[in-house]
Order: sequence, then C-alpha cells, then structure tokens
Amino acid sequence: MPFKKEIRLEDIPGIGDKTLEKLKSIGYADPMVIAVSSPTELANIAEIGEATAAKIINAIREKLDIGYETADKILERRTTVSKITTGSKNLDNLLGGGIETQAITEAYGQYGSGKTQLAFQLSVTVQLPKDKGGLDGACLFIDTENTFRPERIVQIARSLKLEPEKVLRNIYIARAFNTEHQILLVEKAPDMIEEKKIKLIVVDSLTSHFRADFIGRGELASRQQKLNRHLHQLQRLADAFNLAVYITNQVMSDPSMLFGDPTRPVGGNILGHMATYRLYLRRGKEGTRICKIIDAPDLVEGEAVFRITENGISDN
Repeated sequence: MPFKKEIRLEDIPGIGDKTLEKLKSIGYADPMVIAVSSPTELANIAEIGEATAAKIINAIREKLDIGYETADKILERRTTVSKITTGSKNLDNLLGGGIETQAITEAYGQYGSGKTQLAFQLSVTVQLPKDKGGLDGACLFIDTENTFRPERIVQIARSLKLEPEKVLRNIYIARAFNTEHQILLVEKAPDMIEEKKIKLIVVDSLTSHFRADFIGRGELASRQQKLNRHLHQLQRLADAFNLAVYITNQVMSDPSMLFGDPTRPVGGNILGHMATYRLYLRRGKEGTRICKIIDAPDLVEGEAVFRITENGISDN
C-alpha cells in the first residue's frame, strides 16, 4: 500500500496538528492504513475518542477507492518491489532474488543455524548499490538478545570491499529490554526511516521477550494480541516505505512428534499467518547450513545449501 500523496491527512476533518503528529509517529502516515483500521484500534493507538476515530476513518474512506481492483493494477504496483541479496547465489535463487521489500521474512531454527548471521549479512548488503544486489539504504536493527556484534559487520563489510566505518554508521542499533520497549521502538521507527533512508528493519529475535514476559496459559491470549499488533505495525512500515523486514524466531520441540523433525517455531498461528515468507534454517553436513521454504505466496517449496564463513554468507 504505497503512500497516496494526493490525499493529505492534515486536510481530513478531525485530524489536528497533535493527532497528525501522533499518527505519523506510529507509522499511520498512509491514509490507506487508517482507512482499513477499526475505530477502536485507531482510538487506542492515536489516543483520541472513538467517535473522532470513526469520523476520521469515514472521511478517508470517502476520498479513497478501497473496493475491488483488477489484478493487473496489483501487478503494476508490485513493480516497485525490490530484493536484497543474501550473499549466497543458492539462497538468492531459492528466494526469487533475495529478501523482498513490502514483506516480512521470518527465519526460524535452532541456535547456531544461521539466523543472526543472515541478519548481519543483510545489514551490510542492503547498503550495496542496486546493481550489486542492495538498495543503497541503511538498516534499523532491534536486538532483543544482546547478540549484535559490530566486529562481525566489519568482517562482512571488508569482504565486500566496503568501508567498515561507513557501513557501521548506516546501521542503527537499539537494544530492546522487554516487550513494551520492543513495541515502542517499532512505533518510533517512522521518525528515522525517511531521514536516514532506511530500507531494512531487522528484529533479532522477535519472540524472545514475548516468551519471557508472558508466562503460562493465562497469559497466552494477551501475548498473542500484542504480538499480532506488533507484526501488523511492522507490515505497515514495510508497505508504507517500501522496505524489507527480516525477523528471526526461536523454536521449541513438539513432544507429540514421534517421528520426523520435532522443531516448531514459536508464535503460533498469528506469526505463521503474518510472515510473508517463512524460512526454516538448520545445520547441514560439513559445516553447511540448509534453508527450507516453509511458506511463501509466490515461491515453490525447496531448499538451498549455503555456508557461514569468516567473510559472511556464501556458497562455498
């Protein structure tokens, strides 16, 4: 849903300066995003009355055509989608060219499977020029597990013949200390996206704090509601600013699995439905890693083998 510049939020009845600032600060700068929101949702997020929220939504809906459209229009809009190279040709081919903008790509797997290493790699390759597989942009990196290592970024940057100091200055790190902090960091992201030319948001890992802060079956509903809102916010940013979102996810073992791989991603159906592309990473033979497509709207199921080397992710 690209930003529709012909419709100005400040011209909509009920949107004053304070409300406008609040909406933009939480990623609701796109009128289409507001048009498809519920009055209750908008009222809570923008901290306004529900009647005012309904008035704003109805006014925007009157100005927008939010009904059906032909598929050729959607195809035309998807020409703006870009890809970020992973550094591995095998992996890029599996993903149809790399990590896609306007989408959430989730990678899950056991520790040491390469999830965070792929996050580091993308944080660097997004800065490459477009003819080299990048987007000539910067990265927002939300670290929930204290695993970000600038030394690793330097190694990858040098292998790509990039200036390490410049690459580091284009990666904006935030350490999230709990669920509320993590959500707040995403809500404040629009303040930086256009100013810093952000083309990639990384959350490593998405579910760590949700598992720690919401314990027991009694907390499950609250956890999933917050996770759902968090994911929708990330998708809104991906749509509104044509950027890529890469999230890592933890796993658990399914005790009911007597045969086969018992590894299951955390997050339940909400995360399963919200992730546009779902990747399962695991260790292979002789130090390799294997990436399997679990879910994708436009890619066939398959696997790719890659390696994690001192120079980053590669095929050998």
